[in-house]
Amino acid sequence: MSQDDPVLILTMKWGTLYSSDDVNRLAAQVRRHLDRPHRFICFTDDAKGLDPRIEARQLPQLGLPAGHGDTRWRKLALFRRDLGADDGPALSGTALFLDIDLVVVDDLAPFFDLPGDFFIIRDDDLFRPKPLRKVNPARDRFLHSVGNSSVFRYAVGEHAYVLDAYLADPAAATREYEISQQFQSAQLAKHGHLHYWPREWCVSFKNHCVPRNLLSYARDPSLPEGARIVLFAGAPKMEDVFAGRGHKWYRRIGNIDWLRKAWENP
Repeated sequence: MSQDDPVLILTMKWGTLYSSDDVNRLAAQVRRHLDRPHRFICFTDDAKGLDPRIEARQLPQLGLPAGHGDTRWRKLALFRRDLGADDGPALSGTALFLDIDLVVVDDLAPFFDLPGDFFIIRDDDLFRPKPLRKVNPARDRFLHSVGNSSVFRYAVGEHAYVLDAYLADPAAATREYEISQQFQSAQLAKHGHLHYWPREWCVSFKNHCVPRNLLSYARDPSLPEGARIVLFAGAPKMEDVFAGRGHKWYRRIGNIDWLRKAWENP
């Protein structure tokens, strides 16, 4: 892929949990931190209020069989061979998917420069160790392999086996896996395509930025060295953090001017 070829930045917005302003802020963060041609595409059921520099596209359909109305696993539609064809030309090329509820704090170019066919966050990298999980070693190994789908890079249309496997038996998939990213990870691993970002690139605000326990009353949150994206895994959520709510009495949020500056759309 030439440096002159535009890469794709994808996100999804449906329902009322996030607003067009949230998407506009994310797009502004990408523009500040990606110095190469790119298209920012938002798959949405309501494009009203989106910045005109954002390409609004119809939410891709999962293709579920009749009578199966579960759309909690909607993200799997990103693996369609003809992604984008519902309302225009199908997309192609390299895409970086970003959830709306994150903050970009440094250069995104390495996410595209890292050689390989698929990269995702290792979910365990966002959380503190869970020693009790080791009572079931097989389950622990599987959960340690699960990718967090908040940030992943892939070649559009080349991992359609993920969606194919889901559509072959959606009831079994939702019975055997708690959430879609577990199912997605299992399929990627089966095909040898499950690879993880360097763990310092994507960090948890709660677990990596906020000092632990009562130390949060002595020090403000800070950005770990090497971090490029800050995520809000678990609680508190992003809106809680910007409102100063730490979710637990021992988690003081403190001064987060550095984070707010990175998040706001100037």
